[in-house]
Amino acid sequence: MVNCPECFAKERKAVFERQAESESPEGIQKLIEEIEIPMKFDPVTKHFICKKCGLYATREGVNDIRDRLNRREATREDKQYDYLEWWQKSKKDKL
Repeated sequence: MVNCPECFAKERKAVFERQAESESPEGIQKLIEEIEIPMKFDPVTKHFICKKCGLYATREGVNDIRDRLNRREATREDKQYDYLEWWQKSKKDKL
């Protein structure tokens, strides 16, 4: 069964906020694995429907949403590393 990516992300964030100081990382991981927010599959339209938040998407749409939510933002260190990499390239490679 497919889990709703939006509801799952909200629940995962709530688990991290509640258990940040009190639990070990293994305990948090166990709680995250227990989260289940199944989506109902509509065979006529071939879409998944979340009964909790109302998300209505195809399998590809669900995967795209999951990828977008799991993508981490570029930090300042990442940008500095990219600039350093660019600066150290030869002049021909920069163009």
